Amino acid sequence: MTQAAETQLGTPKFEVNDFAVHPSHGLGRVIAIEERSFGGTLSIVYVLDIIGSELKVMVPMAAVEMVGLRPVMSADEAEALFMILSNSETAVATQTWNRRFRAYTEMLASGSPEEIAKVLRDMYRLKNGKELSFGERRLLDQARSLLVEEMAVAKSSTKDEINQRVDQIFAG
Repeated sequence: MTQAAETQLGTPKFEVNDFAVHPSHGLGRVIAIEERSFGGTLSIVYVLDIIGSELKVMVPMAAVEMVGLRPVMSADEAEALFMILSNSETAVATQTWNRRFRAYTEMLASGSPEEIAKVLRDMYRLKNGKELSFGERRLLDQARSLLVEEMAVAKSSTKDEINQRVDQIFAG
């Protein structure tokens, strides 16, 4: 696997077989770089196979920054996320459920690993205090899936090993 190279403009450039992270869909592997026509305009697109789903996503090279497609975090960045998970602060102040849910949904949509880790941490804490609603369970599952997939690749580890570390953090 090659690391994504940076172009002169700072926009990540990916090659076939590189991993990339889509903010809405999570970790994917670039399976092709193709020329496609959208509304009569030819574009070069990255075709991503999203890990853990049957989803294929196309991202035009010209829209990589706008979409938020990024390289996988480093092993050090992944390790720092364990610190966020064990931190005792809360990302979203206790508010009405719908406002809290909206804030956490926006944090997930940002695609930022740090924000996703905060959602995971807060949902686990909430889970320890009460039974989660369907929406809260969905947030928890989505945050965990997005984070664990990428951290496993970043740390050259397995999802099971990362899941065990996450479980250890929240067991105490």
